[in-house]
Amino acid sequence: MICGGLTDGTNADEEIQKICNDVKSQAEQKTQKKYDVFVAKGYKSQVVAGTNYFIKVHVGGDDHIHMRVFQSLPHAGSVLKLADVQEDKTHADAIEFF
Repeated sequence: MICGGLTDGTNADEEIQKICNDVKSQAEQKTQKKYDVFVAKGYKSQVVAGTNYFIKVHVGGDDHIHMRVFQSLPHAGSVLKLADVQEDKTHADAIEFF
């Protein structure tokens, strides 16, 4: 992996779902929507001064969102912050840098 480059796409696991659960309220606030379904499907990551996670999340029906979540380094508390959200995505939409 190249520092600063995106990893290949991977299926979401328990760790990625936990990240999604931790930032769900931030996503709901940013999109001004309430999500009854919020299931991580896949992700890519980018190592910077911490880690950016680009996560595809199923939010009900055929709807998905893509989230960019920043996790600070351990010495800075490993804090999770929702940096951005892309709405109106489908399961087929590739996860890209944004």
